[in-house]
Amino acid sequence: MFDAQLIGYTLAVALLTITPGADTMLVMRNVLARGRKAGLLATLGVSSGLFFHAILSGLGLSLILTRSAMAFSVVKWAGALYLCYLGVQSLRSAFNQTQSTNELATTSEPKANPWLAYREGLITNVLNPKVALFYLAFLPQFIRPSDPVMLRSLLLTSIHFVLGIIWLGLITLSLDKMRSWMLKPQVRAWIEGSTGLILFGFGIRLALSKR
Repeated sequence: MFDAQLIGYTLAVALLTITPGADTMLVMRNVLARGRKAGLLATLGVSSGLFFHAILSGLGLSLILTRSAMAFSVVKWAGALYLCYLGVQSLRSAFNQTQSTNELATTSEPKANPWLAYREGLITNVLNPKVALFYLAFLPQFIRPSDPVMLRSLLLTSIHFVLGIIWLGLITLSLDKMRSWMLKPQVRAWIEGSTGLILFGFGIRLALSKR
């Protein structure tokens, strides 16, 4: 049943969901590079990662990240390096586009395993310690002492999951409508380069962030 607590939680998470971040950039990158299916799979991967953090939070394992500087640093740097890696991949793709502007093949449908997009989305979310800390600090505010902690955590996460699927799915479908224009070599190179710089920037920001 949707009580006042759940309504308040839903509104708060909705605002968090529509705030642009690394997840949004990753989905945009996949729509451009691999198509609508890849964008939707990246969306599914990002949203699925929320349950990983919910389970850790429900079990209390996320406390390790708040109490162990070493554990926090390891997860933070792994996530930062992965974002930087994805950023560099986009920058390389942008460079290749500028090198092959006159080739007709550049406007053809990219050939790649679309499930790679799901894996990228999942790993990006799982390796983000900020999400783990958010769930550890935020979810308990909406769990009453009488509630079963794990079940309530999964319910709250399911709401976040649905909102993420809807929002990132809308972004995917909107970008897919413009994809024929976006696949023009010069346009694609500019978007790939911009997305790569933003992803790389998110990686650097995560690396330099404190608790």
